[in-house]
Amino acid sequence: MTTPYTSTAKGFHWVMALLIFGMLALGFYMADLPLSPQKLQLYSWHKWAGVTVFFLVWLRLLWRLTHRPPAHPPGMAKLQQGAAHAGHFALYVLMIGIPVSGWLMSSAKGFQTVWFGVLPLPDLLGRDKVLGQQLADLHSALNIGFLVLIGVHLAAAVLHHLLYKDDVLRRMLPGRSPTNT
Repeated sequence: MTTPYTSTAKGFHWVMALLIFGMLALGFYMADLPLSPQKLQLYSWHKWAGVTVFFLVWLRLLWRLTHRPPAHPPGMAKLQQGAAHAGHFALYVLMIGIPVSGWLMSSAKGFQTVWFGVLPLPDLLGRDKVLGQQLADLHSALNIGFLVLIGVHLAAAVLHHLLYKDDVLRRMLPGRSPTNT
C-alpha cells in the first residue's frame, strides 16, 4: 500500500472539486438565462467562486511544491505515469486558465469583478465588445475541455480501483491520514 496524500492536499482536492463542480453547473445553467437581476446575482456568485478557486489553486500548487505527492503504485507502467503527470498538469493549467479567461472576459465586457461584493479587482482589459465575445467563447471551450479532462481523471481513478486494484483512488479519499499533514 502506498502512502496517502497529506490531509491538507486532500482538503484542497475535495474543497476545490466541490467548488469547481458547483461553478460548472452554475455556469452552464446561467449562460442561457434571460437578462434579469437573478442572472446578474448568479454571475456574481460564479465570479466570487472563480476568484476563490484561482486563489486556492495557487495555495494548492505551493503545497504541492513543498510536499511531495506519494509515489505511483509499484509496477505502474511508465506510460501511465506520464499520462498521470500530463493529466494533472493540464488540470492545473485549466484551474488557472479558466478563471483568468473569465476575468478577462468580464473586463472586456465592461463588468468589473468584485470578490464577495467587497473587494473590486482591477479590470485586465479595456472594454471591447468583440474581444469580450471571443473571450466568452474561449471560456466556454475551456470549460468543456475541463469537463472532458475531469471525466478522464475520474475514469482513471475508478479504473485503477476496479481493474488494477491498487490504491490510487483510496489514497486521496478522506479518512486515511499520513504522518505528514
